[in-house]
Amino acid sequence: MFPSFFLALRDAKVPVSLKEYLMLMEAMRAGVADYSLEDFYYLSRSCLVKDERNLDKFDRVFGKCFDGIESVAEGIDAEIPEEWLRALAEKLLTEEEKKNIEALGGWEKLMETLKKRLEEQKERHAGGSKWIGTAGTSPFGAYGYNPEGVRIGQDKSRHRRAVKVWDKREFKNFDDNTELGTRNIKVALRRLRRWARQGAATELDLPGTITSTARNAGSLDLKMVPERHNAVKVLLFLDVGGSMDDHIKTCDELFSAARSEFKHLEHFYFHNCPYEGVWKDNRRRQERSETWSVIHTYPTDYKLIMVGDAAMSPYEIVYPGGSVEHWNEETGSVWMKRLLSAFPHAVWLNPTPHAAWQYSQSTAMISQLMNGRMFPLTLAGLEGAMRELSR
Repeated sequence: MFPSFFLALRDAKVPVSLKEYLMLMEAMRAGVADYSLEDFYYLSRSCLVKDERNLDKFDRVFGKCFDGIESVAEGIDAEIPEEWLRALAEKLLTEEEKKNIEALGGWEKLMETLKKRLEEQKERHAGGSKWIGTAGTSPFGAYGYNPEGVRIGQDKSRHRRAVKVWDKREFKNFDDNTELGTRNIKVALRRLRRWARQGAATELDLPGTITSTARNAGSLDLKMVPERHNAVKVLLFLDVGGSMDDHIKTCDELFSAARSEFKHLEHFYFHNCPYEGVWKDNRRRQERSETWSVIHTYPTDYKLIMVGDAAMSPYEIVYPGGSVEHWNEETGSVWMKRLLSAFPHAVWLNPTPHAAWQYSQSTAMISQLMNGRMFPLTLAGLEGAMRELSR
């Protein structure tokens, strides 16, 4: 069993050596893992995996080689959440039925019709195709379906097709104390390091001490130098809320790793696309910083890292007033160009799998604004982004 496991790891391009395999066998003979498959997993991983980027390959091989050796059968006893039952009243349509629902035909038409409905409607409606209501195919309301509409009075996104949201939105700050899973991100971010000695002379300069002592006829002459710090300065812009809720854990890990790796790090939040204002605390989101102020505060040697799935209505990028949350006087593309002009060393990290980008028009538009400097939020993507920023 163990030799086949070792050979399977080699076939999967996990660089394990015979010495590491013998160390694992020695640990097994010593009873380190006893008879627990879980203990053996952690023991073998610590002996055989030297680089975090190979952990996923190791897990796949381990699961294939030891599948079924240990099984734990537990009874399933759970209540169906009440909100699930309430969701049965929502409008459920087949894909063919969805295709037969036509959009109003453009941003101006949508806003004009909404204004008219607000003036005319006097009572609650449900299940219809015209009025502001619930569980219907109207472009305005909640818990229904329309290929292009305004979401009103719904707790969260379902189809992610709304071009505007008429609700107060509250988002949680990303956690900079998250440590689980950040090691491999830190490895990638270290490519951006540029060391410089800063501060008081508190670190022993060993080569300088040896040279000075030799020149001093063997009499010890200690030399001290300032401690080395990473001198790279980073502006981190994080998309939050909406479809980014699917990527909270990944963004938490990135945020935590960045706070650890970069001494000079400033972060701001935005939603979908940066506009005239950004903010630093989602709990006090009304306390915004003007984007112009950010541009004028931080010098051009800051590296700009933008994180977001770029999944939004194209109106947000090219139309005044197209923001899903507020009325923006200038388009998202205008503000993107201003940020990129102020901070020429910039990349966009996208947590959505790269293969899915081709299905999103807005993703292609943002990538074009970034001149192709959009990278997937994976280990390989991070390394590529850090190489781009290091140019």
